[in-house]
Amino acid sequence: MAPLDGITILDLTHVLAGPFATHTLQDLGARVIKVERPGTGDDTRAFPPFVQGESAYFAVLNAGKQSIALDLKDAADRAILDRLLARADVLVENYRPGVLARLGYGWDVLQARHPGLILASVSGFGQTGPDAAKPAYDMVVQARGGVMSITGETGGPPVRVGASIGDIVAGMFLTQGILAALYDRTRTGLGAWVDVAMLDAQLAIQEHAVALASVTGVAPGPTGARHPTITPFATFRAADGFVVIAAGNDAIFSRLCAVLGLAIAADPRFATNAARCDNNALLKRLIEAVTLGETVAHWIAVLEAAGLPTARVQDMVEVLRDPQLLARNMVLPITARDGGPAFTATGNPVKLSSLPERDNRPPAPALDGDRGAILSWLDQAQAKAGS
Repeated sequence: MAPLDGITILDLTHVLAGPFATHTLQDLGARVIKVERPGTGDDTRAFPPFVQGESAYFAVLNAGKQSIALDLKDAADRAILDRLLARADVLVENYRPGVLARLGYGWDVLQARHPGLILASVSGFGQTGPDAAKPAYDMVVQARGGVMSITGETGGPPVRVGASIGDIVAGMFLTQGILAALYDRTRTGLGAWVDVAMLDAQLAIQEHAVALASVTGVAPGPTGARHPTITPFATFRAADGFVVIAAGNDAIFSRLCAVLGLAIAADPRFATNAARCDNNALLKRLIEAVTLGETVAHWIAVLEAAGLPTARVQDMVEVLRDPQLLARNMVLPITARDGGPAFTATGNPVKLSSLPERDNRPPAPALDGDRGAILSWLDQAQAKAGS
């Protein structure tokens, strides 16, 4: 038994934030029925890279879900959706605010018809506020939420974070909200409306930037790979590349100095973290004067032997071969569907003693590929209810 066994999620979302949330809920045992547009389906079905015409992007986010294509302006398809809503625990949607209500499925309507149903909405700017109706994508909220202002090198142009954290972080908060609403329902019997804005989520993850801006009144800028309030906490040049060194407190810094042969741990310019931050450029030069003399592999071995937090900067091909990640079942094959292409997906990062580990993922659904099974399930449930 997985924690969410017996929970049915209707997923009206597309692209990333919503599908990422339902992907996480499925990992925890929920059944996810993906409601897609007839003909085209989720936008990501058209996103490269492709294998035999199928999108790897779509497969990674939607492996194991079921698909039914419904036109929500068609009376027959709306009747199917109504039957699904009567059986579902959660409806997840990422339409622009107001669209779901115009389709006849606003919160007031859903709450009256299905008191136990949870509605989970993720959008660029949320369901309220002066900009609620504006469109948004990941880069829009990274920019407006301040993330791009602190990403990149000092003096350089604004840089988008490489991962789509505008979408992904919103999806993570949406998952948390859904789980909280499911728990609350066990006490009240009533559903709730979960409202997550991508912009809100960007602000919520910026702990140091909020602290610096609110206390000093000065907007922090980009610091490259260096942490803005902890030093040394950055990448350092070695003879053949870069090594990450993260000395998060005075004791670790003292051990680092001993390993590097630098007699500066008690130097007033470096004895405290605040002093090290004030003198970070000088400290970086002193450390790199040593680290440039040996290879990355040498420093990883030496620093790890001393129990110091360190890493080499891996590219994604290297990451997918990382023995620690492989040992944690974080790189999984997606089972081929009917002899179709097989893909590689990430595993479930939430490890529960009660949840068996997967060694593979089921295939992503063909567009409308589960219509028959879903309708049969609805018929069986209706017959059981009438008996």
